[in-house]
Amino acid sequence: MPRTLSITVALLALIGAPPVTRAAPPPTLPALPEPQRPSQTLGESLRMAPTAAANGTQLLLNGRSQQASWRWEGGDPRQPLALWLPLEVLEGQLGFSRASRADGSLALEWFGRELVVAPADQRSLADEVAVDVARILREAGVVAERRGEVLDLRLPAPRLLQVRSSDQPGHRRVVLDLDGPTLVRSSEGGVQLGLLGRSDQLALLGARGLRSGSTGTELSLAAPGRAAPMRVFTLGGPDRVVIDLPPDGGSAGTAPTQPAPIDPRLLSLLGPQLRWDQQVRSVGGSTVRINSVSLDPRNSPLELRTLSRPDGVVGLSSLADLAMRQDALVAINGGYFNRVRRLPLGALRDQSRWLSGPILDRGVVAWEPRSLPRFGRLRLEEWISDERGRRWPLLTLNSGYVQRGLSRYTAEWGRAYQALSASETGLVLAAGRVLRRLSSEELTAGVRLQPEQILVVARGGAELPWSEGERLRLESRPSDPLGNASNVMGGGPLLLQNGRIVLNGSAEGFGAAFLRQGAPRTVVGSDGTRLWLVTLEGAGGGAGPTLDETARLLQQMGLVDALNLDGGSSTGLVMGGSHRVKGRGVAGSVNNGLGLVPIGGTGGSSSLSPMSRRLAD
Repeated sequence: MPRTLSITVALLALIGAPPVTRAAPPPTLPALPEPQRPSQTLGESLRMAPTAAANGTQLLLNGRSQQASWRWEGGDPRQPLALWLPLEVLEGQLGFSRASRADGSLALEWFGRELVVAPADQRSLADEVAVDVARILREAGVVAERRGEVLDLRLPAPRLLQVRSSDQPGHRRVVLDLDGPTLVRSSEGGVQLGLLGRSDQLALLGARGLRSGSTGTELSLAAPGRAAPMRVFTLGGPDRVVIDLPPDGGSAGTAPTQPAPIDPRLLSLLGPQLRWDQQVRSVGGSTVRINSVSLDPRNSPLELRTLSRPDGVVGLSSLADLAMRQDALVAINGGYFNRVRRLPLGALRDQSRWLSGPILDRGVVAWEPRSLPRFGRLRLEEWISDERGRRWPLLTLNSGYVQRGLSRYTAEWGRAYQALSASETGLVLAAGRVLRRLSSEELTAGVRLQPEQILVVARGGAELPWSEGERLRLESRPSDPLGNASNVMGGGPLLLQNGRIVLNGSAEGFGAAFLRQGAPRTVVGSDGTRLWLVTLEGAGGGAGPTLDETARLLQQMGLVDALNLDGGSSTGLVMGGSHRVKGRGVAGSVNNGLGLVPIGGTGGSSSLSPMSRRLAD
């Protein structure tokens, strides 16, 4: 029997849960080729000759330890030829800024140093998207050393030369002038920098609207109160850190940042109505820390809701932001997404409206208000036909999963659509007729998505053999009644169904490496009487459970149905506004989530056009 340590919710509510150790693997099935790239890139030149390589899972950043996958190429342990780090580490722990280009390239910038990474030079590292940053780190003076499983990155703390501020439209901007680059670690509402600053400079920061605290070589800055998270980025020539504050941020003094308190509405529900437990269990020779929240949705003042962005499904937000926007007292991260392009990769249906369609017959959870969820696998089968009886399949709906053939997009995607692959063509439907045809150039530049209209996109040489004014008919039906439910969230693989382990990752399009690896996990499930929201992480520095270990642990806990959601560094749990579980220690951005929202509250999502609603129904 596994050894189980149960910690009561009352104690957890009074103390801050320790930082915990997010991810979104793209489907491992064929996708369209990207546009032609330059003849040779930095990554290609480094790979022209075979080199020694080492991989690890521990990272030291100026002495601060965290779990993160990395890859070192080159035989010298102090001078890498290539050094691959996850984007989440680069953005959240070092301060990199990034932008995605239409051809799938990434444009990275750090203290004025730029790096453009072509799609072929982005690689999967465990369950993360990683890029080679050896050159840009070396140019900035970062000292790198590998010791077994540990990668040690050090950058001497620069001096804070000057503090400047100005009022910008909609926010206040604070600029820190430095005499060199530094590591910039972002957290919810705050930032930590390796920096040497004087007491008078700290007082000046407080006068500019920032709480500040210093340990001598590290400066912590935070916005006052419960203000929106700050935007933080770097500039070069000279080196600067720029912090954008909410417009109402007043003088904040020098008090250190305190953990966010738990919403008293949640505290009043904890107990038999809403159970919050933490356990430590053993499986397969490893130890797993489990956080679980459960309730009976049939007799609860809270209801399960999808959490999504108000401006469409394109883009990422922090889980805490998604929860706050829809007043969710409890929230976990949701389904998969393309981290580079920030696009959804799975089913998302809210209040009978498809925001994004399912892919690859992957596992889903479906539910009605005040009822237990149901679990299974799901496809959305759609066709477009003309008056001559010809019929073509539509492969995806509002999805970042790119395939050869026809796909459709609606205003739920966002304000505009921009081509996701080379040489796309399209047409716009309105009231069942072709309103206009769109060239590849128009789609590359981007087209507005209007309510009452449907955009049909052709990829990989697929044809759109219809002229303006022709009448077309759209048909849509789910492969399973689950797709008719008011709410659907996709993930995968499906782990448990009717008490049995039904894990079949290859059938759902997941690669062998993803199925074997250990990682933090997020799960939604049911024990037949209660809904469960669960996170699982490796205890004692472990990577986390494999999918098979996750299924066995959930079965031990009494669950009969369970669906794996996005995991790795995406894994997160927000309780009453407090981010209690952060995948791999970093509160990573996610595309969507699941939340427990007070019944009759203001939580909601963007409206759907009547035409899209008719198609969905």
